[in-house]
Amino acid sequence: MRPRLSHAIRCIRAWSSGALAVWFLSSLAWAQPPAGEPPRAVLFQGVRVFDGKSKGLTGPVNVLIEGNRIARIASSPIARKGEVRVIEGKGRTLMPGLIDAHYHMMMASVPLTVALAGPEGYLTLVAAREAKATLLRGFTSVRDMAGPVFSIKRAIDEGLIEGPRIWPSGAMISQTSGHGDYRRAEALPRTAMSSLTFAERVGGAAIADGQDEVLLRVREQLMLGASQIKLAAGGGVSSDHDPLDVSQYTEAELRSAVEAAENWGTYVAVHAYTPRAIQTSIRAGVKVIDHGQLMDDATAKLMAEKGIWLSLQPFLDDEDATPFPEGSDNREKQLEMTQGTDKAYALAKKYKLKTAWGTDSLFDPKVAARQGAQLVKMTRWYTPVEALRMATGTNAELLALSGKRSPYKGRLGVVEEGALADLLLVEGDPVANFELIAHPEKNFLVIMKDGRIYKDLLGP
Repeated sequence: MRPRLSHAIRCIRAWSSGALAVWFLSSLAWAQPPAGEPPRAVLFQGVRVFDGKSKGLTGPVNVLIEGNRIARIASSPIARKGEVRVIEGKGRTLMPGLIDAHYHMMMASVPLTVALAGPEGYLTLVAAREAKATLLRGFTSVRDMAGPVFSIKRAIDEGLIEGPRIWPSGAMISQTSGHGDYRRAEALPRTAMSSLTFAERVGGAAIADGQDEVLLRVREQLMLGASQIKLAAGGGVSSDHDPLDVSQYTEAELRSAVEAAENWGTYVAVHAYTPRAIQTSIRAGVKVIDHGQLMDDATAKLMAEKGIWLSLQPFLDDEDATPFPEGSDNREKQLEMTQGTDKAYALAKKYKLKTAWGTDSLFDPKVAARQGAQLVKMTRWYTPVEALRMATGTNAELLALSGKRSPYKGRLGVVEEGALADLLLVEGDPVANFELIAHPEKNFLVIMKDGRIYKDLLGP
């Protein structure tokens, strides 16, 4: 084969796998200086601090950043040594970068039909744009709970594109007819010779039945770099083949996933709404329940007794919902699920569950853009400072469950000496005026991640 033709074929194959999209992004990055280059040190002077744990703000303090860490916090002047960028806070609020504990970078901004069919190169480019938008909304970390996000994460970590820190799950593992199975009926029966779906080929979902297949798919995600494992343990809204009330996977199958994850020092989280799905998962050793809108009192009590995390989203039938067609089974499931949200938060508060916050924004760029507004919505159930703690210090504790599989080393979600410098400088007091979080474009004056400044409205 002639060299030029061979090269062209390789390029076409690379594009179909998404690799060319990543190459294209990297070529753009080399064409300009790396984003967010910091000076030797940054001094935030005269700021009030929300530290991610307390019930309010401090008095005026000074915060020195050296490299990617918070080096010193003091109410007295901090001596400057060498080149230091000074940012005058003038009483503004310095707080930790926000953390979304349930996000889907690859699927947040594309319709469901595109997410299921690709092409992958296009999905990667859209996700790269979404990654930058996420960071500029003040979200410096996300826990990605299904999707082929490994290339985007690598490009961010290498400085090729801008975006948040990502804790990737990789493919969501699902049983046949489960929440991750979007095949049409004519694709059955499945045999060893059957073609994989697009979602399976690119790593968005993995269909596995029986303990051996579950073990294999879990180990594949760990090989790719998953920081935690995601399984579907119950019915879903967007999937067509599983009613909301069904429980998915046996206890033995779930336990095999838990054992494989624990062998790697990390944990399993499950998509589950109902008492049966949640309780089966807990018996199998699952540590985190994502969703839980239809749980009952006994299930919440069990979660409290076992120390199980609840990663709950403020799903309501409101402007942040992407409604399915009226009269469809999906729409009926959506309404049933959203009607359980108030009760789920009430149970979480009643039993003092370890509760994380996330958006689970899917298939709609307008909804994804309201990431901060969805945090503000939490005042329906919590005070502003409780919600802020949840989206900073508490969510960081959930990220830490990944242990040595965490892709980033250091404390997050807090403003403390020695912690990683993921910080927001806010125009005003978000504890007193929580609505500030909903409008990051004008209220987040400085956005810093890992000591690098990515947005600066106070620059010289």
